[in-house]
Amino acid sequence: MSLTGIRACVFDAYGTVFDFATAAARCPGVPAESRTALSALWRDKQLQYTWLRTLQDCYADFWQVTGEALDFALDTLNLPTALHPQLMELYLSLSAFPEVPGVLRALREAGFVTAILSNGAPVMLEAAVRSAGIAGLFDAVLSVDAVRRFKTHPAAYQYALDTLGVQAAQVCFQSSNAWDAHAASAFGMRVVWCNRYAQRRERLPGAPDAEIDSLAALPGLLIR
Repeated sequence: MSLTGIRACVFDAYGTVFDFATAAARCPGVPAESRTALSALWRDKQLQYTWLRTLQDCYADFWQVTGEALDFALDTLNLPTALHPQLMELYLSLSAFPEVPGVLRALREAGFVTAILSNGAPVMLEAAVRSAGIAGLFDAVLSVDAVRRFKTHPAAYQYALDTLGVQAAQVCFQSSNAWDAHAASAFGMRVVWCNRYAQRRERLPGAPDAEIDSLAALPGLLIR
């Protein structure tokens, strides 16, 4: 299939552009046998806190939420709390997935606007794109901090439209998070679910227009 009428390609950051597992994987103080469990629990709790804080109207930026989620994960897995500073520092320099730079270049050469829309705090996103060497491949790097509502709140997706000056149907939104893909679709965006982790489909409002297992397949859906 192909997606038509698209002007802007908007990407989720963590898990889609950046591999959040690389923080624990590069931390020498985390035992090898605990790295997968730490990454998974840290991520799960991080997301839970964003949803719960939005429901409670108790916003705190993603840097604080990430730190609190890490504290929970370290405590649960009986890992030293002294690992906290190093792991948080590593979170600022996550690796981009290998195909990301080439995909972004191809989309920009084809005339698409490229942007990130992320829960990440501005300082986190700025550090990540700079560390990954892809800062020049985005027209905009947008943080929900501007609206103080985490995805999946509609205000987060509306912020991207307002900033980029496009309509929802002119956006192709990419996320590896099924909940994010469904929410963006329900909001009215066209959506490509980058199902990197072979997840089952969610039972939520909205439905992705396409499903791929790597962003490498994205240009083929958009460039005619």
